[in-house]
Amino acid sequence: MRALPRLPRAAARRRRLHASASNGSKDGGGIELQPPRGTRDFYPPDMRLQKWLFDHFRRVSVAFGFEEVTAPVLESEALFTRKAGEEITQQLYNFEDKGGRKVALRPELTPSLARMVLQKGKGLPLPAKWSSIGQCWRYERMTRGRRREHYQWNMDIVGVAGMEAEAELLAAICTFFRNVGLSKEQVGIRVSSRKVLQTVLERCGIPPESFAPVCVVVDKLDKISKEKVAEELAALHVVPEATEDILKALEVDSISGLAQLLGDDSEPVQELRRLMELLEGYGLSEWVKFDASVVRGLAYYTGIVFEGFDREGNLRAICGGGRYNRLLSTFGGEDLPMCGFGFGDAVIIELLKEQGLLPEVSPEVQDVVFALDSTLQGPAASIATRLRAMGRNVDLVLEEKKLKWVFKHAERLGAERLFLVGSNEWERGVVRVKDLSKREEADVPLDVLV
Repeated sequence: MRALPRLPRAAARRRRLHASASNGSKDGGGIELQPPRGTRDFYPPDMRLQKWLFDHFRRVSVAFGFEEVTAPVLESEALFTRKAGEEITQQLYNFEDKGGRKVALRPELTPSLARMVLQKGKGLPLPAKWSSIGQCWRYERMTRGRRREHYQWNMDIVGVAGMEAEAELLAAICTFFRNVGLSKEQVGIRVSSRKVLQTVLERCGIPPESFAPVCVVVDKLDKISKEKVAEELAALHVVPEATEDILKALEVDSISGLAQLLGDDSEPVQELRRLMELLEGYGLSEWVKFDASVVRGLAYYTGIVFEGFDREGNLRAICGGGRYNRLLSTFGGEDLPMCGFGFGDAVIIELLKEQGLLPEVSPEVQDVVFALDSTLQGPAASIATRLRAMGRNVDLVLEEKKLKWVFKHAERLGAERLFLVGSNEWERGVVRVKDLSKREEADVPLDVLV
């Protein structure tokens, strides 16, 4: 057999690098080319799409009169370990820093909000309406729309005890859905109250301290079987008769059915009726439906809870939130009425992709400036500087390129105009300007460039 010719060393190294990059393994220098499992790199097209999404988040927040806040990604570990049994406490990226402090990458934004509220104390004007967008980290099993890092949009209202706060938050979510092209036939919001389950547990004689752990277990109903839920409830010393009552209550799908179960005068029935009445005023009755099985997995919720969902049922919850009136006291502060929601970036992107609603977001370059001769790079730079001073977004071509490449480059960027700086034109005090959408061109005097 004839031996294959040996590759030159440089070519062989390039081939090894290409193979390792394709396989997601280490390169020749031992560096892992892929980001850590469950995380993402954001290249320019990804960043443009992220900006588009975040702009929609911020637009809704501003439209509803919310002010934006932010907090460190790194927080004290104690901020997230307030309750035993929460799944989130087992998913922390936590460690001890060089000063011996136990810290964690935040898994959600609400505890940071609570810390900031406590820090302001009585000096915080109420009601406070805050929004935030931040990266969160959870070491969890990955599925479609679920990663180990994600960005989350939060809207929270502090200091409003009535259902008006929940109604406003639900209206904000529905406004976002509409703004990105989703209809009530594609998405909706399930609403319930933690007080439904609380009332059932009280009637079954289950002590108050078991309430939060039971909620954490019941929240797994869409992930594990009823039998497995019953096993976990039994481990919490919930007797089979009480488990049966709990599961039966969670199957109620109307407020009238809930009234029959708990009574017309029960607190959760009255609150839910008030909320639905308010939502009718917003024109959202067809977007929102009652579903007793919604309990949310975080222990701090105390009243109304809700989840956004896709009606085809292909994805996990789009967003979720509710009332958490007793969160501040878990950190040693004085409680205030609070409610809010978290809305991650991963599931909504999957849904918009599935529905054909993801836009092609072009770079935000308006003008491209190109020197036809390398000796004219200085004049080309002066034109780019003048255009930028007028507020234009300008890409200055920095190398000698063929004109064909420049046209393709301008087209790829979605530029509106191409400025060609040639020696003859420059001597005459003009520059050639091509309108790329109209396919027109003209020599424009330098002193009237706009």
